[in-house]
Amino acid sequence: MDIFMTQPHVIHVGADLFADALVAQGVPVTRVDWQPAAGESDAALSLLLNDARVEQANQEAVRRMMGAQPRLVDVRPAHEVIAGMHKHLLLHAGPPITWERMSGPLRGAVLGALLYEGLARDLQEAEQLAASGKIEFAPCHHYHAVGPMAGVTSASMPVQVIEEPVYGHQTYSTLNEGLGKVLRYGANGPDVLARLRWMEQVLAPALARAVRALGGIEIKPMTAQALQMGDECHNRNKAATSLLLRQLAPALVETGTSTEETASVLRFINSNDHFYLNLSMAACKAAALAAHGIPYSSVVTTMARNGTDFGIRVSGLGERWFVGPAQRVAGLYFSGFTAEDANPDIGDSTISETVGIGAFAMAAAPAIVQFIGGVPADALRYTTEMYDITVGEDSQYQLPPLNFRGAPTGIDVRQVVRQNLLPIINTGIAHRLPGVGQVGAGIVRPPMQCFVDALHALADEINIR
Repeated sequence: MDIFMTQPHVIHVGADLFADALVAQGVPVTRVDWQPAAGESDAALSLLLNDARVEQANQEAVRRMMGAQPRLVDVRPAHEVIAGMHKHLLLHAGPPITWERMSGPLRGAVLGALLYEGLARDLQEAEQLAASGKIEFAPCHHYHAVGPMAGVTSASMPVQVIEEPVYGHQTYSTLNEGLGKVLRYGANGPDVLARLRWMEQVLAPALARAVRALGGIEIKPMTAQALQMGDECHNRNKAATSLLLRQLAPALVETGTSTEETASVLRFINSNDHFYLNLSMAACKAAALAAHGIPYSSVVTTMARNGTDFGIRVSGLGERWFVGPAQRVAGLYFSGFTAEDANPDIGDSTISETVGIGAFAMAAAPAIVQFIGGVPADALRYTTEMYDITVGEDSQYQLPPLNFRGAPTGIDVRQVVRQNLLPIINTGIAHRLPGVGQVGAGIVRPPMQCFVDALHALADEINIR
């Protein structure tokens, strides 16, 4: 009879209606945040969660991801360093897509690239060429490259060359143009093209000379330091860009061909708080490549979006893409713009979250919420959530607000589906029409279908083996 004579202690799982009714009667309730696995995946989950080979493979994947040591070694035209790059090939962000299905900002960037390369004389001619079948389109990721937002990379564009000596990969990214009306957001006017040509003719050669004079630049220690200075190295790169400029400045002065050239390069980098982003992305790509191709591993090694589709690739599943619809970004809009103007999620910059920085490290960058919306407590909550779906913690990426805990690293498809908890991403927002540019920034999560499909494919793969 004691149960009827004492105060009950209730642990509640499920619909809040029942817990609310108990609380209204003065009964203390401990709420457990739980929900069923996504996508009717119980059988596949059971197989993968109980297979020791998956656990071992995941530990190895994350060990490699964290052990990669990317270095910036050069800045060169894309056609000189990216194997297979040619004049009529355009690389783009996200999974594969055809011209007919491309979103507005990606189309705008493609047209701008064709003008930049001299393959078309005006936008009308560029659009006809893009639709003609004479231009080859391919994901940046297929060429060990990454590009923010539209991510369009053409043969003449200078790319930063990253070497990763531990696992032997080389990766690439374009130089960052700054904010506003830029090619990566689909803008393609004369001012955009003039800036790109200055970057090709002045900025890139100056950077190349400086980087070679320095003997290369280690990227991971710089990112780690920036995380302790308030960056998360996706949407906030103020500290990282400053650290990079400190390293480059003496070499730029020593190797410059004129005072005017050196001053223009220093001014450009100093005025662009996002200059480090593209470099960080290429370094993250090198870390992700180190973890890719490990049999049985359920660790995600690519997350990317093209403005129409969101795609992931998984270490143990080779080069297969698992694709769902690109999602709408919830965020803050620049003056004069609303959610009606926004394109769905776009860009390769989710390579940041794939290896444990960006939104996964938002706890280190509470000021980021001024740009993407929310309050500092949200930044802490987002990072804390991500520990639940990752394999390890990168002790090199320490987060001061979490008592220097390592950043959550190595997204595990199994845990995403099991806990029905999607990775968090912070990102810029592009206008849905070509030629306009950035209209805001915010928070987004991938479609669950990508992870459910990858989970079932990995279970099938293991059954076959």
